[in-house]
Amino acid sequence: MSIFSKPNRGFLLNVDRNPILHGILKKTFYEQFCAGENGGETKATIKELKDMGFRGVIMTYAKETVFDHSTNMEQGLGVAALKSENKGQELDPSLARCANIEAWRKGTMETVEQLEDGDYLAVKLTGAGPTVTKAFSAGELPPQQMLDALDEMCTRCKERKVRILVDAESQHFQWGIHRVTLNLMRRYNRDGYALVYNSYQAYLKSTFDTLSKHLAAAQEDGFTLGLKLVRGAYMASDKRSLIHDTKTDTDNAYNTIAQGALKQTIGEFGVSKPFPSTNLFLASHNRESVMDAHQLHKQRLAAGLPTVPVGFAQLHGMSDEVSFSLLALKGKDGTPEVYKCSTWGGMGECLAYLLRRAIENRDAVLRTSDEYNALKSEFRRRIRALFSLSA
Repeated sequence: MSIFSKPNRGFLLNVDRNPILHGILKKTFYEQFCAGENGGETKATIKELKDMGFRGVIMTYAKETVFDHSTNMEQGLGVAALKSENKGQELDPSLARCANIEAWRKGTMETVEQLEDGDYLAVKLTGAGPTVTKAFSAGELPPQQMLDALDEMCTRCKERKVRILVDAESQHFQWGIHRVTLNLMRRYNRDGYALVYNSYQAYLKSTFDTLSKHLAAAQEDGFTLGLKLVRGAYMASDKRSLIHDTKTDTDNAYNTIAQGALKQTIGEFGVSKPFPSTNLFLASHNRESVMDAHQLHKQRLAAGLPTVPVGFAQLHGMSDEVSFSLLALKGKDGTPEVYKCSTWGGMGECLAYLLRRAIENRDAVLRTSDEYNALKSEFRRRIRALFSLSA
């Protein structure tokens, strides 16, 4: 998968041009983790997921740029295409900027139109190409064309009652992404409702301090903080020193933030300072983390204690045992609200996403064991029920 993700691949290793390679990957990795290569396939997958009982879906247009710290290079279709199309000729930055941003805008807006009331749009801002990633890497705002596209996206999502999750990406770009997302939250997250969520990666040592600064901004500027919490997905490309030394440290960081938000006490907020308006979204494949968070939320609601709205999600094709365990707990109030997160786009556009899923599944033995035991238990239950009916 890593080889296929490299730019300037020849015909044999190009997943979009080599039909045999394309067919093999589509029937294995792609269909396990992705919604579809076009609108028709994607809508069919969305319907299938909702028919299983999920509150809704989180859908992403796959195009993105990843910065590989080990090589100091950006990788992504936008980068490769830009180099290829302009090889041997002068590059007109304004035209390239327009083409890449417009392609991202078009794909993102097409995604919005596939979603319904209660769904989420997840966006990878680096998919807009080199001009945007250059601004992000400097911690700056992207060109006005990109800002206009983001406003269009927010306006349309608000009309369709679809919320927005801005994905965390490579740390090389993350500070610029944070800056853009905070500005969107200031504009659109009002009256206790988060239209836009920022993503926080618990495996980063800096996340608690970053979140504290964003809580302060929400308190000072009077907006609702959209807090999407993940463990993190860029270990293969980010600088290792930025990431917690052990998985236990990451687990502790994740649970501290998740439960702190539900209790409305994070750092000085909720202690010496008022806790700002916050909506929480927990994306995790860790059964213990999500079950503990749901039970805490349920207990606080029953006791009349302050808490925050919360949703839960797992990736399409992964940790179904966790997802369906949450669904089995759904009460008359509709909670917990459980979602499946998927990605759509051409095979080449989805390669970076598929590579991260492959890396995550290297460590899936424990999750597979849990799901295997759950399947055996369900099989026994159905056999007992069958014999009971026969008797």
